[in-house]
Amino acid sequence: MRLVAPFVIGLAAFGGLFACAGEAPKPDAGFKPGYKGIETILLDGDLVNFRVAMTGARDDSDVAAYAACAAAQYALIRGFGFARHVRTNVALKGGVWRGDAVYTISASLPRGVKTIDAEVTVRDCGAQGIPTV
Repeated sequence: MRLVAPFVIGLAAFGGLFACAGEAPKPDAGFKPGYKGIETILLDGDLVNFRVAMTGARDDSDVAAYAACAAAQYALIRGFGFARHVRTNVALKGGVWRGDAVYTISASLPRGVKTIDAEVTVRDCGAQGIPTV
């Protein structure tokens, strides 16, 4: 498994999902991702594990974005407005990309730089065509 560099979700509405990650969405007319599902595991209180699977990812960042979208939607479902990225591991085997990400969820903006505004992120995920929980 490879450890994905910290994946930060910006608060900007335009391209917010990718703005703080240091890259804009990659224009790729041939990009046809297959989102294969999200598994959510509550680890302890506010600590949540998201396991995602997809095909057609361009690289680790597509898988990390899918996990971030799942984390943002989960935070909203649980009545929280924010999430903080702890770690994401990504592996490719047999054409299927798998992500194993851990986030904390909270009602107020958590400390740290790897935070997600859940409402903005879910909106950006929809605009990018990335499904959530």
